[in-house]
Amino acid sequence: MIGHYQESFAGLPVSDFTSTDTGADAGDLPPAESVAWRIATNWDDTRPFPELWTAFLDTVAADRVRAVVIGDWWGDDGYSDVRPVLDALIASADRLPALRGLFLADVVSEQCELSWLRMDDVTPVLEAYPRLEEFTVRGCGSGDLAFQPLRHERLRVLRFESGGLPGEIVRAVGASELPRLEHLALWLGVEQYGGDATVADLAPVLSGARFPALTHLGLQDSEIQDEIAAAVASAPVVAQLASLDLSMGTLGDTGAEALLTGQPLTHLERLDLHHHYLSDAMMRRVRDALEPSGVEVNVSEQEEPDRWDDGDDGEEEEYRYVAVSE
Repeated sequence: MIGHYQESFAGLPVSDFTSTDTGADAGDLPPAESVAWRIATNWDDTRPFPELWTAFLDTVAADRVRAVVIGDWWGDDGYSDVRPVLDALIASADRLPALRGLFLADVVSEQCELSWLRMDDVTPVLEAYPRLEEFTVRGCGSGDLAFQPLRHERLRVLRFESGGLPGEIVRAVGASELPRLEHLALWLGVEQYGGDATVADLAPVLSGARFPALTHLGLQDSEIQDEIAAAVASAPVVAQLASLDLSMGTLGDTGAEALLTGQPLTHLERLDLHHHYLSDAMMRRVRDALEPSGVEVNVSEQEEPDRWDDGDDGEEEEYRYVAVSE
């Protein structure tokens, strides 16, 4: 579950803009460039999102805004399509020339579960902001999220947070030209919620040829985490990384063994495996292999698989769960 709003984004503290931040109260707002502005209808706002967005642009010094976090856009009227939000962002690009960070959508589970949070084609948003450096997309309900291969000269951070990221999105990322991309994080999720990406879909990313500036790779929240770990163990991209994140998924001893017997990982600054199914012995092996070389290893949140007897043959079935799916 996602239980907390973003407190910081794009290197800036998050500050909420609400309907009370207009008129006489507008003078109490922080400088436009000093915070990441969270625009959402989940406070005491009765206006639809487009009106709140217009009020925001007309109140702050929009030409100095560096980061925007979009929260929920439907208020008390019930869940609504995200398309008007994307259209408003695209139409406002000329008013936000300094925008460098954009988060879609900072929504917690209490408002809408991740797998129900429907998106749309987010490619036109990136195209409208050629100076954007950080872009996070949360949600992929009903398979409505779309992303087309593109070239973007400035993007440094790209994150897709989903309980089920379709393979076509992963392939589109791998087919994109992002020469400055340093940080890529993909929450792959589970097949039940549309997460049908395979190791083969990740091949362009793992090759190391697509993103020459990449120093952080997160392939997270996957029900095929052992397979991914085995592929990463021999992936050329690992040599250029400073940090590797295989957390939040179903990683077990098989995947960890592949990592330990594959290419060296001692050049990494960080290896994040939190939320995993490693045995105590394997956790010690991972730490002993990497921590003496200065690698910060995170093997917190050790999980125990569920075991059920289906009653047919007397043997138990083992079930592992990712950190975030529904």
